[in-house]
Amino acid sequence: MTEVARTSLPPEERGGWVERRVSSIGAGLRHAGGVTMLALRAIETLFRTRLEVGAIVYQMEQLGVQSMGIAAATAIFVGIVMTIQFAFAMEQFGAIDNIGRVIVLSEARELAPSLTSLVVGSRIAAGMAAEIGSMVVTEQVDAIRALGADPIKKLVVPRMIAAVLTMPMICALAFFLGTISAMVVAAISYDIPAEFFISTALGSVTLRDFGSGLAKTPFFGFLVAILGCYFGLETRGGTEGVGRSTTRSVVVVSIGVLIADALLTQVFLSL
Repeated sequence: MTEVARTSLPPEERGGWVERRVSSIGAGLRHAGGVTMLALRAIETLFRTRLEVGAIVYQMEQLGVQSMGIAAATAIFVGIVMTIQFAFAMEQFGAIDNIGRVIVLSEARELAPSLTSLVVGSRIAAGMAAEIGSMVVTEQVDAIRALGADPIKKLVVPRMIAAVLTMPMICALAFFLGTISAMVVAAISYDIPAEFFISTALGSVTLRDFGSGLAKTPFFGFLVAILGCYFGLETRGGTEGVGRSTTRSVVVVSIGVLIADALLTQVFLSL
């Protein structure tokens, strides 16, 4: 139906549709190039200038400590839901005793690092885009340049370092809380002792499983910080532009984390 409707459009409207698609592709390529350039400049600035420890610690508090609540809630309820779903399916095949192995392995490899980075990363990117975007529209970024300072050093690098450092800690907390919530649900709903749950999990899950999941989180943190800062610096059009930048950052970060997770999972499994 879509193809028929599209071919039935007048030539001038079909030309407008093509122009819009080409414009969207061009804008996507421009953003991809801008994000890459910002990432390269941030890495170069990181190794070329002295770090502002106070700004980094402040950003770690803003990004990490204030994200603990949403990370904990996500981990606990994901653990509860996954335990109920897995237990319901495994009980039908008489494999309910393996629930600890399945849940903890899933938490270590994917649920804790990926879902937590997705939820927390969206929150972090939205905050960065809104904060930096507000500074752009109120000309505070221009004032930083006028004073001879580098906005990349002042605004991007501290957030990038803070996100890279805090994301693994947040995901480790999510793994712990998700495992505890799964153990409690298994004990209450399916009469699986906590000792048996933990012993079976420890017998199957290795440090390599936990490390492969945790090793992905610094990459997620780097991606989240760069995208959030990029859309903040690209803000135009006053308060309405700040809203658009915030929305774009959440959408692009969500998709970016999922794509990065797929790529990194393949890389770590091949190793």
